[in-house]
Amino acid sequence: MFGCLVAGRLVQTAAQQVAEDKFVFDLPDYESINHVVVFMLGTIPFPEGMGGSVYFSYPDSNGMPVWQLLGFVTNGKPSAIFKISGLKSGEGSQHPFGAMNIVRTPSVAQIGISVELLDSLAQQTPVGSAAVSSVDSFTQFTQRCWTTSTICFIICCVSAQMTPSPSEMFIASKCGSENGMKTFKDD
Repeated sequence: MFGCLVAGRLVQTAAQQVAEDKFVFDLPDYESINHVVVFMLGTIPFPEGMGGSVYFSYPDSNGMPVWQLLGFVTNGKPSAIFKISGLKSGEGSQHPFGAMNIVRTPSVAQIGISVELLDSLAQQTPVGSAAVSSVDSFTQFTQRCWTTSTICFIICCVSAQMTPSPSEMFIASKCGSENGMKTFKDD
């Protein structure tokens, strides 16, 4: 039903079901993780009116789990990217995993997903530093990168002394440089 992805690691799709409505993923070597992606696999949707709150848990200095609410996933929002690097020193919040005896080792953090009513999800407040990334901000980032690269390329082409010749092709090799053009002859 769910998947979990950390950069540089294999995708996890086999969540450990710890209750009828609760699932966890283990995150070994959690100290090196900055972001985690939680997503629905698309095979089983949430029942009507339900969604999943997403929690991050890491062991405190006594080895006890500290759970923090990151956000949620729903049928209408089937994936989310969460920044967890700043959460390891924060304080825990109320969570539905408290009374459960979930097996863990000291160097392993966990992502927990609790299936709940959408009305209840709307009333929850995720920890502020989890900074859910949205598709809109990623799209905006991509557009800005493309625009900047394109403008840089055009400036290089316009600023260079180019003599049109059908047997030569000009490619910008340095941006903003007066002599940033390389000439390639067709052979």
